[in-house]
Amino acid sequence: MSELAAWAIALLALAVAGHAAWHMLRDVPFSNALFYSVAALEVVLIGLLVTGSIALSRSDGDVDGVLFISYLLTQVVIPPAAVLWGVAEKSRWGTGVVVVAMLTVAVLCARLHGIWEGTVV
Repeated sequence: MSELAAWAIALLALAVAGHAAWHMLRDVPFSNALFYSVAALEVVLIGLLVTGSIALSRSDGDVDGVLFISYLLTQVVIPPAAVLWGVAEKSRWGTGVVVVAMLTVAVLCARLHGIWEGTVV
């Protein structure tokens, strides 16, 4: 997993978190625009899951495969769960959940790179 890809995806997750935070602060309900930004991140995360799994199968390095795959899968599961919660909760805290979820995805992505490199982030 390249460092550039890890940080680019983490920055994308932070941008989506900023978009959700804007909704939350302005007390705007979950919108189509926010849904599409989370969906775009989800597509990127699914791509990361596929490429990360392929890279792990071809890697000769000392990577903990179970931990690496579990982080990849967790990243893919978090955005849809946050969207479901965000849509169901009609108050500003519905989008607050999306903010926290996207921040979590950003941290998981940084940690994923650390697992791949064999370092602690």
